[in-house]
Amino acid sequence: MQPKEHQGNLNAAGFRFAIIASRWNDFLTSKLIEGAIDALERLGADEDSVEVFKVPGSFELPLTAQRVALSGEFDAIICIGTIIRGETPHFEYVAGEAAKGISQVSIQTGVPVLFGIVTADTLEQAINRTGVKAGNKGFEAAMSAVELVNLYKAMDGGKETAKSKEKAFPHVV
Repeated sequence: MQPKEHQGNLNAAGFRFAIIASRWNDFLTSKLIEGAIDALERLGADEDSVEVFKVPGSFELPLTAQRVALSGEFDAIICIGTIIRGETPHFEYVAGEAAKGISQVSIQTGVPVLFGIVTADTLEQAINRTGVKAGNKGFEAAMSAVELVNLYKAMDGGKETAKSKEKAFPHVV
């Protein structure tokens, strides 16, 4: 038996993407944003189809993702941040709640919300995962977002995307 296989392609044309990024550790997070935008551009997204929202820290990503998802203006949301372990348990609280919240938003709204948060024990680990030296988790999250929107569109029989709608928050730069 050969079961039917479903997989999204890597074509961002015709879809709208929101990138929600933490300003905390901005020197690293900015590299994740650049990576996500680079991936979306390489896959065919145009400038008007991507909007970036900045929040204070990774803890604020889930609520902002929920508001953006409920706007109905975006096909996928990419949450970006960098959390580096310190000497207190704060790291576990922020990382755990951000991960749980992002997952809940995706499940509750049906909008793909991607986890592009780097969690690292050291600054060196964070640098290695933000593309300063090599791989970029923002780029990887954007690739996953494109694949998922294409898969879900195929599963939904090719329904209209958010691309044909106006920008959700035209006043936000």
